[in-house]
Amino acid sequence: MRNELFDQAKDFVLHADQTASGKTSGDLTHAISAAKNAVSSAFANSTDAERAQLRKMQNHLDRLS
Repeated sequence: MRNELFDQAKDFVLHADQTASGKTSGDLTHAISAAKNAVSSAFANSTDAERAQLRKMQNHLDRLS
């Protein structure tokens, strides 16, 4: 079974990363905020392995901001 919130969090983090690197135009602050919100939302229904990945995503977002 796919965890849709986890998949969305990955997409938001990718978008924030691309915005930070200039590959995508847009407001970096908004992209990071949206990604952090998506990561936070995904935690509740995630497996332990997914949570470990979400923590890495959160750390990556913290470095971007």
